[in-house]
Amino acid sequence: MSGGVPPYVRLANEIAAQFAHRSPAEAATAIANHMKAVWDPRMKQALIAHADSGATDLSPAAVLAAQKLRTL
Repeated sequence: MSGGVPPYVRLANEIAAQFAHRSPAEAATAIANHMKAVWDPRMKQALIAHADSGATDLSPAAVLAAQKLRTL
């Protein structure tokens, strides 16, 4: 990657924006369920690792969703 935002970060933030009208907990659950159903396992693992690294480029709902992905 040439210094840009990784695709999984961009997508996670775009999905999170669609659930901005929900509470953070509800949004994170909906986002994680979507990712579980649609995303490739490598993308999910990359997102979890990125969130664990303390990345600041993820929305708060996307960070919560990454945490929830571990248990789904």
